Formats: sequence, structure tokens, C-alpha cells
Amino acid sequence: MPRSHYDVVIAGAGHNGLVAAAYLAGAGRRVLVLERLSHVGGLAVSAQAFPGVDARLSRYSYLVSLLPGKILADLGLKLELRRRRFASYTPIGDTGLLVDNGDAGRTAASFANVTGGPGDHAQWNRFYGQTAEVARRVAPTLLEPLRDRTALREVVADDEAWRDLFERPIGEVTDERFGDDNVRGVVLTDALIGTFADPAKDLLANRCFLYHVVGDGTGDWNVPVGGMGAVSGALAEAAVRNGAEIHTGMEVLSIDPGGEVVFRDAAGAEHTVTGHHVLVNTPPAVLARLLGGTRQTPEGAQLKINMMLSRLPRLKDASVDPVEAFSGTFHINESRDQLALAYRQADSGMIPELPPAEVYCHSLTDPSILGPSLREAGAQTMTLFGLHMPARLFREDPEKARGAALAATLSSIGSVLAEPIEDCLLRAPDGSLCLEAKTPVDLENEAGLPGGHIFHQDLTWPFAEDPADVGRWGVETPHERILLCGAGARRGGGVSGIPGHNAAMAILERSS
Repeated sequence: MPRSHYDVVIAGAGHNGLVAAAYLAGAGRRVLVLERLSHVGGLAVSAQAFPGVDARLSRYSYLVSLLPGKILADLGLKLELRRRRFASYTPIGDTGLLVDNGDAGRTAASFANVTGGPGDHAQWNRFYGQTAEVARRVAPTLLEPLRDRTALREVVADDEAWRDLFERPIGEVTDERFGDDNVRGVVLTDALIGTFADPAKDLLANRCFLYHVVGDGTGDWNVPVGGMGAVSGALAEAAVRNGAEIHTGMEVLSIDPGGEVVFRDAAGAEHTVTGHHVLVNTPPAVLARLLGGTRQTPEGAQLKINMMLSRLPRLKDASVDPVEAFSGTFHINESRDQLALAYRQADSGMIPELPPAEVYCHSLTDPSILGPSLREAGAQTMTLFGLHMPARLFREDPEKARGAALAATLSSIGSVLAEPIEDCLLRAPDGSLCLEAKTPVDLENEAGLPGGHIFHQDLTWPFAEDPADVGRWGVETPHERILLCGAGARRGGGVSGIPGHNAAMAILERSS
């Protein structure tokens, strides 16, 4: 059992909690991490999702972009992140738009074929040239004390980029910059991952877009070799190596502003420890409950489907190899108009008739997650992320709604392929199809995320909106000894480790 007192008690061993633990223990603090589940990593885990199938799927989170190289270096993490050769493929009728990171000429030709000329490709290069420069400038500030809006605008140092990313709705910007509806949609999907918003009106979509393109100063979405579990495993190893104690199967029941933490072990016995500081790697709505209060439940908006395929499906576009198409992000019915229709339908309370979604096959970039027999047979993993699936659609009858959303999404996939995706699904030894679907309500019930919100709450701007927060770390709460260290902190969201780093820095700064 843990001791009675620590310098820092961390509630939750998700990846951010592990980052904080590694930094603080490495700085000589006595650190205790309490995790409700039987494993560390939170949603950044790998799992054998299907019985008897030797594949380690990144079951929830699945790609890495925001994790700073500085954190990897500081903590000495042994982790390989591979860049995907193909950024994306968007099927459009019998052709498609291929963005090839390794062949600019092929990308230009694909744009010309789909859009009828060079204009949108030129605008694409200009727009993403601007976002790349914003990313290069903004990314380092995410690991520093907060600036105010004016100071961050000075960091960006590009008035047009600032207006288009921070002040004008991203849907308005894409309409102005691009002429093709499908190209607009490819851009807009980064504004809608896990976010239920109208990009033509709501700047919440801008905030989501910003975090997706900033990345670690490049905006690249990389594949963690070994799956997401390799990320959490490396972080846990660093934390333990530095001296942190990690106990799983320990459910935190309450937190007192004075630093007292009550938790229950796997046998049902209750225990109490105290910390000079308590870091909370749970959503703010959960922290409110642990403190004895309440907070409005946020609303997540996604459908996550994990699949094992016996083979890759055939495409309608004979000019593109399925290996190329599915190595990057494969966009499904995500044009600007299709996204807008799906939003309206979901906002009215109905599951979209043609759900927009995107898939990719981790195993094409990293076959190590497959057992030898699966690799030899040509099997592949496929991960789908469905947009505009807010929690409200699944509240009344979760199982019925999940089934309806799954059926509609599989039909949506089939509409852009040369064959039904069901024909390519692998069967487990017990005869069951290798397919699972997770709704926001499932994430709420299984992972403890209120509203199933993968970012813990709506994403915030990466600057201080309250003058009192300038110079702070964006992790503070109304209680001096309690700090957020999860995705609900300012500059949280995604697999980044940034809130964990910033919470650790806030503590170390106070005691320096």
C-alpha cells in the first residue's frame, strides 16, 4: 500500500499523468500515481480487441502529432514515431484525390484531375505553407507560461494567418480559399475531430483545427511503432525509473482542497493519502465531483470503429493502389456539403444518413502490431473515426443507436469502395466478425469520460483569455494545491503530454 504522505499525488495514470510523474520524480519529488483501471495509459493503450486474433490495436487514440520532441528528449523515451508516406486519399466517384508526401508532382496531378485545374493545388500549398509557419512558431509556446492574445499574435507574426485561424470561422476561410467542395472538406475534417460544431459559424472548429495542424511544430500525424500502448509504456517506464510509485486498481473517491485524497483499492478497502500538491488527470467535470460539487457535462461527438481486415478492399479508382490509399487518412463522404448536411441532421437529433468518416490502417506503416500469421496472410488493422456523432444521439437507447450508427457508417464506407467493407472483415476463431464500435456513451461508461468527450471538454485557445492567467501554466484551479494535468487543462487535448509537462513545471516553479 502507498505511504500516507507524498509531495505530489496524481489521480489518473493516463499519458499526461505519467508525463507529470516522470518529470516530478526526476526532480526529486516523492510522487504517487493512483489509477482506477488495471493498466496505465488511459485511452492511449493497445489491446487485443478480438478473441484469438493476434493483433494489438490502438483501441481509442491512434495517432501522435502533438507530443513534443522536447518531452521525448527530456524523459529519455525509447519510442519510434513513423511519418506516413501518404497524407490522405479522398475517393470521388471513380477517381480520387491523393496527397503524396513523397511526390509533389503526383499530388499536383491528382488535384488537377479532381478539380479541373491548378488553382486549388496552388491555394493548398499556400494555405498549408501558412499553417506550417504558424505551427513552427506556436508549438514551442505550448510548453511555456501562457501569453495573452496580443503576445501570441506577435509570435504568429502574420496578420492574414492570425485572422484566418483565430478570428474568422474556418468554414468561411475554406470557402474563400478553395473552389472545390471536396478539397474544402478535406481541410475541414481537421476542425471536426471529436468536436460537434458548425465550421461556417463556430470558432470552436477553429480551435480544433489549430491543434490538429500545430502538432510538434510540423503538423505531422505519426504512427507510434508498437501502437499507442508503446507511448504509455515508455512513459510509465520513465516515471518508475525516476522513482514514481504507480498503483493500478485504485479508484479515487474524493479530493480535499487541503490535499487529502481518499481512494478505494481493488478489494474494496478505502485508504487516505495526502499530497502537498494533487494533480488531476481526469476531466474537469470529474474533478468537480471529487471535490463534492457539480459541473455541466460536456458532449463528445464521434463514433470509433476498430476492424481487422482479411485483406484491403478494392477501390473504384484503378490508378491508386489500396496500400497507398489506406496508409494515410482515407476520407469518406467528407466534402464540405456532406459535412454540413450531417451536422444539420445530427443537430436535429438524427443519426446522419451518410455519416462522414475517415479511416487508416496502422499495420501498413507498422506491421509489428500483427502476429506473424496475420502478416503472412495479408491481414490489416483498420481504424475508423466518425464525425458528427454527438452523445445526445445515443442517450435514449444506447445499443439501438449504436447499431444504427454502425450500419449507416458501414454503408457510407461501402458507397465509396468497389465492394462492401463487410466482405473484407476478418473472422475471429469463434466465428465472430472482427469489428467493434464505441460511441460517446460507451466512452462515458467504459472510460469514465463525461459525455464521452475525448478532449475532456471543449478545446481552448492556446493563450490566456483572462489577464490574471498571463504567466501561469493553464493548469491551475481555484484551489492552490490542486492542478489539472489532463486534456481538460488549457492547451490540452490529443496525445500530447503538454498538460502533464505544464503541471509539473507549475509545481517546480513554485518550489524553486
